[in-house]
Amino acid sequence: MSPLAPTLEAFFTERLATQKNASPHTIASYRDCLKLLLAYLQHTTGVAPSRLDFADLDAAVIGGFLDHLERDRGLSARSRNVRLAAIRSLFSFAALRHPEHAALIGRVLAIPAKRGQRTLVSFLVPAEADALLASPDRSRRLGRRDHALLVLALQTGLRVSELSTLRITDLHLGTGAFVHCTGKGRKDRTTPLTKLTVTVMKDYLAERSGQATDPVFAGPAGRPLGRDAIRRLVERHAATAAGACPSLPLKKPTPHTLRHTCAMRLLESGTDIATIALWLGHETSRTTEIYLHAYLTLKERAIQRTSPPGTAARRYRPPDRLLAFLEAL
Repeated sequence: MSPLAPTLEAFFTERLATQKNASPHTIASYRDCLKLLLAYLQHTTGVAPSRLDFADLDAAVIGGFLDHLERDRGLSARSRNVRLAAIRSLFSFAALRHPEHAALIGRVLAIPAKRGQRTLVSFLVPAEADALLASPDRSRRLGRRDHALLVLALQTGLRVSELSTLRITDLHLGTGAFVHCTGKGRKDRTTPLTKLTVTVMKDYLAERSGQATDPVFAGPAGRPLGRDAIRRLVERHAATAAGACPSLPLKKPTPHTLRHTCAMRLLESGTDIATIALWLGHETSRTTEIYLHAYLTLKERAIQRTSPPGTAARRYRPPDRLLAFLEAL
């Protein structure tokens, strides 16, 4: 066995689990990244992962792996940088144990993060959200489960990982109803529930039954729905709802789209950025400012404040369909 294998094992057992006390989510993310890296090396070099050495993981190879993630697996620049962060963490740990590979490790650590295009967040307008909620067949048990999940996700803005790990005991549906979850960075937070959400969840849990520690949203075997299962659930119902709402396929809804929709509804209702940050479990309100960029009405209000006195602010409308086409180019 090469020096790489025991170093990789110690990275997870000593550095992440013991020294840093990393969250299960972080460990799983780093594990998946390094599994992809080892599989890529085995495919390109034919060397078994347990026989790989540090010389097989120089900066050129790591760069090729990152390009492979973008080109062949369709990862965004942001997701590429997340994988690079995991690799950097491993090599920073290896630098202390293998000074003989200092030059190679230094070149890997020098690989820069890639800047990506910052697009506006995608969210659903009320008609699109209503069409999505109407999509599940509530005459079937699975349809009622899916409807309850969509209602809860749209109202609370829970992350997909938080929905997956939610337990029955985390839902408090009495007076002052709320849902409790442990979110990103192992931060506990509680989110209030509306009367509609409480009604839907009460009906669902009455049928769901089970123990307090059972998952709220479970698959056929009783295990929690995973991240991919929830993503497919949202995509499936969005495809069904497209018949009633043709604009839905253009949004390509994901579980995170539902989280963005919750944030935009709060912003449109006049909720301040600091409160929305607390609601979503963001580390700082700077993360929440992305919703300001997507909030067109706020910008229109700013235009109204700067309009010349005695004039009415109106949105520009092209006088002709052909001119509208040319303006959009």
